Amino acid sequence: QVQLVESGGGLVQTGGSLRLSCAASRSAVTINLMGWYRRAPGKQRELVASITRGGTVNYADSVLGRFSISGDIAKNTIYLQMNSLKPEDTAVYYCNAYWGLDSWGQGTQVTVSS
Repeated sequence: QVQLVESGGGLVQTGGSLRLSCAASRSAVTINLMGWYRRAPGKQRELVASITRGGTVNYADSVLGRFSISGDIAKNTIYLQMNSLKPEDTAVYYCNAYWGLDSWGQGTQVTVSS
């Protein structure tokens, strides 16, 4: 089993920045993919960005050019740098790790005021 702990959410004004962090517990499994998802009020959970063990990254169209995912899966830590934040980015952000099964963090609230 893999446990994930997120941090870095908060309240920011439109145009501001936040950085989320996700740390995975040490385990015997090999994590191949980690990513960030979000769930806005009244909407389904959606993928924001992901990164593979080899460093390949993927972004949702809505955050391309504004968000950046980084980190080292081998070191069990990833980050999400969020710039030029918009009110529509308001959501609970969840860290995910895939190791044959999915593990999820508890979520961190990001609120962007207009």
